Amino acid sequence: MTRFQQQDIVELHCDGARVRVAPQFGGRLLSWSVGGEPIIHWPDDADWSNVARVRGGNPLLFPFLGRHRVDGRIGEWRDGAGVVRALPAHGFARDLPFTPTLDADGRGLRMTLVDDAATRAQYPFAFSFEAAYRCVDAHTLEVALTTTNRGDEALPYYAGHHFYFALPHTVRAQTTLELPPTERRLQREDGSIAPAVSGAPRYTLDDPEIHDRFHCLTSIPSEPVRLSCPPLNQHIELDLHRPGSVPWYAITTWTETPASNFYCVEPWLGLPDAIHNGFGLRWLAPGSTETAALRIKVVAGAA
Repeated sequence: MTRFQQQDIVELHCDGARVRVAPQFGGRLLSWSVGGEPIIHWPDDADWSNVARVRGGNPLLFPFLGRHRVDGRIGEWRDGAGVVRALPAHGFARDLPFTPTLDADGRGLRMTLVDDAATRAQYPFAFSFEAAYRCVDAHTLEVALTTTNRGDEALPYYAGHHFYFALPHTVRAQTTLELPPTERRLQREDGSIAPAVSGAPRYTLDDPEIHDRFHCLTSIPSEPVRLSCPPLNQHIELDLHRPGSVPWYAITTWTETPASNFYCVEPWLGLPDAIHNGFGLRWLAPGSTETAALRIKVVAGAA
């Protein structure tokens, strides 16, 4: 443990790269820097009294992601028996402390959240949810979300990431996002998911067509998602086709305002309200475990 912004956190170091994580604050990845340059953004004035709402790092989205509605009321979901329960946007994991375990070589960290009486009031299932970060080398970070059904009935879930990539807002027009084949969707004001339109292979980040949009993968991607900012000589790849991983469902793109110095590129296992609409809803059998893995790489000298 080390001190950062007057808090106890875990730091991983690897050949000049540094990863900061706060297990007790929702298992939150705070930042990742490579050669002193920020890759994952974290604000200098973060409000640690409400970390789940800080615009930075990587909030963990579990058991459900996005916003849910029952009869027009946001923050509720209905199970198969018709019981309605409250659940905050993006689930409860980002509000809860995780139990950390450091890898023996100090390059990786595993953090675990297990159900208790409070989680079962919102989500009546016995589970174990683990987030793992590992520095492979100076430019590569492996990330895995592992869910285990510890109960005796099928468990519904759709987890995800919310990576805040550091990016000055002034270079959005020069920054490109390259995607494998996708269909683009959005969530309407009433919570429903709009029909899919054909996705483009390449966008600039100032394109309003990708603000708060879901890029649903039409097949297992053979090429990584690429985020390239020539003015910063920064080129990032997200490899979503990792051995043993369940398939990712969508990449969500979002930022807060035109002046925000970050842009979010978020691998998700489903879409908002999937418990009701079925888009990406996963069912995990009793006693089963599955992992959603990815690899983020900063590519030196990429075109």
